Amino acid sequence: MSLPEKQKRFADFFIESGNATDAYLKAGYKVKSADVAKANASRLLANANVRAYIDSLIASKDEERIAKQDEVLEFLTSVLRGKVQEQIPLGLGMGEQTLVKKELDGKDRIKAAELLGKRYGIWADKVEHSGNLVVFKGEDALED
Repeated sequence: MSLPEKQKRFADFFIESGNATDAYLKAGYKVKSADVAKANASRLLANANVRAYIDSLIASKDEERIAKQDEVLEFLTSVLRGKVQEQIPLGLGMGEQTLVKKELDGKDRIKAAELLGKRYGIWADKVEHSGNLVVFKGEDALED
């Protein structure tokens, strides 16, 4: 999908600001009024090629910024196993502090275990039922 340069700039500015009219003007389009800019920006957003370009940019940004399921599960597992440390400030006296690494508390590790357990359905209560289900022929035809 090859877009003209102005349409690419419009899409980039739109992703940055979320405002189509401002993006239209910043992209370099010349208009007589803000209403014309708003209408033209709306038309550009409805353009299938521009929309596809915007969607592809958003998807690539989301991949970089948002953790995937495996990444979250790996982190929770490392917390559970005590491989993650946190930094806490330690007072040295005279108002000075330094950062020291400390293992996570038990409550943090328990919370990670709980979240992993929920994910894998470990804590789901299983109820067993026994008995027979009786179905009468012509039951729908009976009066209440």
